[in-house]
Amino acid sequence: MNQDTLIVPAPPDEPYTRVVPLGGCGEIGRNMTVVETNDDLVVVDCGLMFPDDEMFGVDVVINDFTYVRERAHKLRAVLVTHGHEDHIGGIPYFLKEFPNTPVVGTPLSIALIKAKAREHKFETMEFVTVNPGDRIRYGSIETEFIHINHSVAGACALALRTPVGIVFHTGDFKFDQTPIDNKPADFARIARVGDEGVLLMLSDSTNAERPGHTLSERIVGEAFTSIFQRAKGRLVIASFASNVPRIQQAVDHAVRFGRKIAFLGRSMQNVVHFASELGHLRIPPDTVIRIEDVDSYPPERVCVVTTGSQGEPMSGLSRMSVRDHKKFKIVPGDTVVISATPIPGNEKSVYKTINNLCKLGANVIHGTDGRSHVSGHASQEELLLMLNLVRPEFFVPIHGEYRMLVQHGRLAVETGVEPGNVFVVENGDVIEFTREYGDKIGKTYGGNVLVDGTGIGDIGEAVLRDRKALSNDGIMVVVIAIDSEEARVIGEPDLVSKGVFYIPESDGVLDELRSELRNAIAEVSVEGIRDVNTVKEHIRGTLARAVHARTKRRPVVIPIVMEV
Repeated sequence: MNQDTLIVPAPPDEPYTRVVPLGGCGEIGRNMTVVETNDDLVVVDCGLMFPDDEMFGVDVVINDFTYVRERAHKLRAVLVTHGHEDHIGGIPYFLKEFPNTPVVGTPLSIALIKAKAREHKFETMEFVTVNPGDRIRYGSIETEFIHINHSVAGACALALRTPVGIVFHTGDFKFDQTPIDNKPADFARIARVGDEGVLLMLSDSTNAERPGHTLSERIVGEAFTSIFQRAKGRLVIASFASNVPRIQQAVDHAVRFGRKIAFLGRSMQNVVHFASELGHLRIPPDTVIRIEDVDSYPPERVCVVTTGSQGEPMSGLSRMSVRDHKKFKIVPGDTVVISATPIPGNEKSVYKTINNLCKLGANVIHGTDGRSHVSGHASQEELLLMLNLVRPEFFVPIHGEYRMLVQHGRLAVETGVEPGNVFVVENGDVIEFTREYGDKIGKTYGGNVLVDGTGIGDIGEAVLRDRKALSNDGIMVVVIAIDSEEARVIGEPDLVSKGVFYIPESDGVLDELRSELRNAIAEVSVEGIRDVNTVKEHIRGTLARAVHARTKRRPVVIPIVMEV
């Protein structure tokens, strides 16, 4: 990011509230928002995003914490709306830099974060468990957790009361009138917050382009009934591990149709354990079997619930699709239900998995086939309802690609928000509110921080460019020895090619290239040979031209010159 564009003015002397989305605006994932007052700062969510095809070798993408780092003395807490990876996945990385920061959320969210903390080998962390309806204060910011419907238990909207007004953050939500747990969103409480007067609302924009209402989770139950009735062999249901209502429906149907159920995948097993412990999942003990015991039961009496609905390379379903799973093999006659739709960017991986499953003889039901999946995000009519319940003075659409944010902003204007009070922002934009005004005042760091192995942020654009070049055209290494005193080359150049030529057929080409290198080095002056850098540049240029002339490829050329 251009340093010249990063300007955050000094705060005013009067009471103020700044809202800074650091992730989730213009993208799906990496959700994180800072709410700052004169003396205090809280972070709402801290998620991660999975790398795209151009991020070679990168494991995950997290947020740039610079804005918080520069105000660490004001940091009071991390407030969690719900337990999805794109909202909690970055918390362990955040706590490595800001240890002992309280993490506040509902019981299942906290349980999932604790599990992640154990993976990162944290010894001490401060967790604060709240329930919907609770309020918690950190300095000048009091936050109320309000029950909302989403595809994970314990999801909440947040009403943050600051010295200059209420900031209402919807989190991810939809309005499900017939939820599986029989607990619709707390409309009354949301409306009462609206009656108090809301300064700013930040709202989920994922389905802002989708007209109408998002279907109830119970629709999936109707689809499952039809699928369980028709399936003759084993059933495999792939879903997000965190989608507790979906898991509950799979369990209920397994009980109803006399099937034993097995859970496959570490994240799935973790969620089932925590959700059952907290009462969000109800599973009869005699229904669950170990995945290792599946073959002991008739095919028509087995249901496996697994991860991998997004085609993740090491997930249960992906490994099954290439017969690489040690504990479970897909066989002809199996019915596989992918109970999710691909996240933007994952389509290729998902369809590759589906194709592989079909090759193995499985009957695959995916996408919205038979309504085996419904979204957990509000469509336009629900977004309009939320706007009318809250009636904010200012509005910031979040959690969506830029076109989704723009469309959500238009919906806000339709409900009466002044066009000048709708801010369609990008990550890093700083919005400031006082009792007199609200405006976008500057910009801070809002870019990607790439995590590769144990390295956090040490992979930049230059490294990605090198990895892209290596992936496109390969690499050639030239090793030669020179006697600098006598200004001569000793022996033959050694040429190593990776990803440039098909090796069994490359010997003749490599011999030609060695010959050209010898001739080129022979033309170098005596003084030139004594200078290692001159020899390297001569080798690099000669070999690059020679390979391009033969193949039209431009591999990365690395010359190694040894002085003896």
